[in-house]
Amino acid sequence: MRELTLVFQHPDFYVLNKPAGAPMHANDDERSVVHQLAAQTGETLYPVHRLDTPTSGALLIARNPAAAASLSALFAERSITKFYLAIAAGKPNKKQGLISGDMDKVRRGNWRLLRSQNSPAQTRFISYSLEPGIRYYILRPLTGRTHQLRVALKSLGAPICGDTRYGGTPADHLQLHAWQLRFDYQGQHFAVTAPLPDYDYFRLLPADLQIPEQLTC
Repeated sequence: MRELTLVFQHPDFYVLNKPAGAPMHANDDERSVVHQLAAQTGETLYPVHRLDTPTSGALLIARNPAAAASLSALFAERSITKFYLAIAAGKPNKKQGLISGDMDKVRRGNWRLLRSQNSPAQTRFISYSLEPGIRYYILRPLTGRTHQLRVALKSLGAPICGDTRYGGTPADHLQLHAWQLRFDYQGQHFAVTAPLPDYDYFRLLPADLQIPEQLTC
């Protein structure tokens, strides 16, 4: 069993630095990442949100049922601010702004972004050049739909590196990382940042990387 790393501990919750490839749901080869952490800590734990299996980064996990209900409610109310990092090849059709559109399920569990705005998935973002032909994206999803960020970057004409499902250029891992969570809980503000993974293009990111002010407003 892999050793899991906590980036923050509170009496009511943990923030786990989820490894890429760790599943949220058990499969034939591996227990869910929450059950793996429960075995490591000797506790009963409760997931309050999810990350795609290939996505790494900050995963909030409750340590008791009351905290699970409270934290789940914060996610449902969109009171938890999430920031992600992604790296993609190619020239996007815009370098910053808002990506908004309804999401439509297509074959094999994939999704696509539509132009209609009936109940849109929305993501604010800004991107910067990392090296010729490669950009990194700081993403703030305003909604929480399945594959939202992966589909959003695909819609820009710049699918995430390593995202073979959506046409990304090859990489050893999906280049998508849940970087930071910000929220208020029991009268206290928390801003928890997951360390960057030490693989592929993430090694090239600036050491002083900060969330730009225009994404925090």
